[in-house]
Amino acid sequence: MSASDVVARYGAAMATGDMGALAAVLSENAVWHQPGANQLSGDHVGPEAILAHLGRFMELSGGTFVLKTESVADAGALVATTVHFTAARPEHPDLDQHGVDVFRVEGDQIAEIWLVSEDQAAEDHFWGAA
Repeated sequence: MSASDVVARYGAAMATGDMGALAAVLSENAVWHQPGANQLSGDHVGPEAILAHLGRFMELSGGTFVLKTESVADAGALVATTVHFTAARPEHPDLDQHGVDVFRVEGDQIAEIWLVSEDQAAEDHFWGAA
């Protein structure tokens, strides 16, 4: 299985909300690097912590957070996806940005994920202070 196939499994699980399949594609010590200076920022380690982190996106946005993958490029164990993400919160302007997610794949699981947003300051404001 190629690294891009592994990331495609991740994307399919995210799209359908299949948390079991999502956890299965993450290695035991997977690290999610959430950039910025907001309450979601920081490193989240392991499938359980990553799933809880993703749940916070939905909780804080009242279930409106949507992530769509636009393109995929791979270079061996690294896969980069361009993404478009949106969310709404009553007390903030809507979040509507593009970004890049970079995955490091080991075998048939994701070992590490880095996120880059087009406007981190706006994203920090949307999610709120740490």
